[in-house]
Amino acid sequence: MSMNVGSGSGSKNADPEPMMEMNMTPLIDVMLVLIIMLIITIPKQNHSVNLNMPVGNPPPPTAPPVVVTIDVDFDGTILWDNVVVPDRASLEAKMANVAAQADQPEVHLRPNKLVEYKYVAGVMASAQRLGVTKIGMVGNEQFQ
Repeated sequence: MSMNVGSGSGSKNADPEPMMEMNMTPLIDVMLVLIIMLIITIPKQNHSVNLNMPVGNPPPPTAPPVVVTIDVDFDGTILWDNVVVPDRASLEAKMANVAAQADQPEVHLRPNKLVEYKYVAGVMASAQRLGVTKIGMVGNEQFQ
């Protein structure tokens, strides 16, 4: 609430000046009520995550995967499990045999760091074309 004290002039006949300030008290009261209502209606924050964990004994460990190693030597020679593959047709026959298996073995491609990329790309392209899905590049300590 505000109070008009009057003007500073000593004359009693002067018209009082109109009040130019807005009464802020009702606005502040409404804002406080709105803030309290907002705080009351906000849902409780839950920082936990509910997980459905498996119960019982874990399944027995699976058998280790079968691994086929393809080495590409610095001169482009291809070795299948440390046995030299004489030509591209025999390499593709072995890859087709791997691709035909229901549970494909993992194929680890280990190129020498000095080999030209076209030999490695040729092996990878053959594997993709024949449907070998479990193939990966592996570091090669033997040929470096």
